[in-house]
Amino acid sequence: MNKNAPFYETYPITDFRDIVKKRLEKFPDVPVFRQKPSKGGDYVDIYPKQLDRDVDELGTGLRSLLPHGSRVAIIGETRYEWYVSYFATTNGVGCVVPLDKELMADEIINMCDRAVVDAIIFSSSKKPLIDEIYKKSPSVKYYICMDDTSNENYMNYSEVKSKGAKLLDEGNRDFIDAVIDPEIMSILLFTSGTTSKSKAVMLCQRNICQNCEQMFEYVNITEKDSFLSVLPLHHTYECTCGFIAMVYHGSTIAVCEGLRYITQNLKEAKPSIVLMVPAMLTMFYKTIQKKINGDPKLAKKFNFGLKLTGLLLKCGIDIRKKIFSDIHETFGGNIRLLIVGGAPIDPDVMTFFQKIGIQVLQGYGLTECSPILALNRDVFYKNHSAGIPLRRMDVRIDSPDEDGIGEIIAKGPCIFLGYYGDDEATKAVMDSNGYYHTGDLGYIDEDGFVIITGRKKNVIIASNGKNVFPEEIEYILGLDSCVAESVVSGIHDEVKNDIIIVATIYPDMDNVKAKLGDNPSEEEIQKLLESIASKANEKLTSYKKIKKVVYRPTEFEKNTSKKIKRY
Repeated sequence: MNKNAPFYETYPITDFRDIVKKRLEKFPDVPVFRQKPSKGGDYVDIYPKQLDRDVDELGTGLRSLLPHGSRVAIIGETRYEWYVSYFATTNGVGCVVPLDKELMADEIINMCDRAVVDAIIFSSSKKPLIDEIYKKSPSVKYYICMDDTSNENYMNYSEVKSKGAKLLDEGNRDFIDAVIDPEIMSILLFTSGTTSKSKAVMLCQRNICQNCEQMFEYVNITEKDSFLSVLPLHHTYECTCGFIAMVYHGSTIAVCEGLRYITQNLKEAKPSIVLMVPAMLTMFYKTIQKKINGDPKLAKKFNFGLKLTGLLLKCGIDIRKKIFSDIHETFGGNIRLLIVGGAPIDPDVMTFFQKIGIQVLQGYGLTECSPILALNRDVFYKNHSAGIPLRRMDVRIDSPDEDGIGEIIAKGPCIFLGYYGDDEATKAVMDSNGYYHTGDLGYIDEDGFVIITGRKKNVIIASNGKNVFPEEIEYILGLDSCVAESVVSGIHDEVKNDIIIVATIYPDMDNVKAKLGDNPSEEEIQKLLESIASKANEKLTSYKKIKKVVYRPTEFEKNTSKKIKRY
């Protein structure tokens, strides 16, 4: 690794229209999207010229319906029409409001009301939901279906686009000449929120353009790379890093047909890069490990391969892709980089993939930061860290304790404009010096890497006044294959008049049965979980030790981001 390696060069962008136009100018012959017209079919390439034209046509069609500054919500699965709708809205119509396709009808109505949405663009898969909310949000004037529908209540995407094409041919320039102010709100995002109602995060185009420019200084991604989009587009993580950034830097985006098709689509699209959440990468890791460890001969061969490739790497010879070709083929055979974020990940999982020739880098971000705040460089990284702060972001530790741990705060061009319609919430996270308080606790090490220790709101104060971070204990528990999920909390023991650490564990029953037999009793499961907690305690100082274990027979309730609702 090279700490002093120069940063990669990027080119400046001012707004999203600039991104679309420069993509056409710089990489006209590189497909921008790759999508299947029908399930199970072949991937079809979509080039920058078509994207540019489609954005202008749909945008012009929308402007014939809506005044400049209107707000358009998008709800549906990842598909080409979603991407075009996003750019068409932000490049001359107004503000885009991406909505989670897993939301219930009442939640969508609530968000449309709060955001004062003027139009909803939706896929046909969401039509039953749209039928349920039709005309229940007074501000919504138009409902536009991405797929042709005969329902007279809805307009067709193709109809709006065709109208825009006709107006463009007649010389209408309302959309293409519309002034874009990169400093005002043009993206409104609702956070998933695990403890309270979602907040509406206001972002401007400068926020995201700066994020795109800065992240590519750390990681070398070029027009030769292809990317498979597997995460939901309404999340800033996927939207900024897996969509807008890839269009900006010349890569090709292949659309995954859904999580059940991910293995198949990896083999078909043969991407070089995939953005993942830790749970997804861990799933691949466990599947591979199970296969290797289930065959002693294969395990022996694999371990020999690790030693051989490790020795050859020291001599500058890399044959990892050949030796571990079966694993590489699982990812399509062309994979070189996996980027993970959104939650903590076991560094050993990352190291495993790195040893077999697949680079894994971890990043850290929040919706309010557009979203990337820190990222590991591909030439200088630490697997246990969240990365190094982006170069134009001022990241600090507020009020560090004796161990250097405090709240992570940040200031810079990627920080959001505030929470829409909620000045009180905005003031609660933005201090008088302009720093955004993330709510995450951690420290910055001697090499400038951000190390996250937990969430401020989750911290347990032990009887000795020390901070106990539940995430640290949950991570240690999760290293055992019999633990599927856990939540660590502190409760007051009235008898001892003390705070005791409690671990509530939802076990991985497949692995539990492998240890205890097919029909383990509740008592046997409880004893197993207590033994796992005892092993975890060996790695913990006295005030952090688990004193009570609660067996939970069902999964924890989660929000739409699949994060556990802790409270």
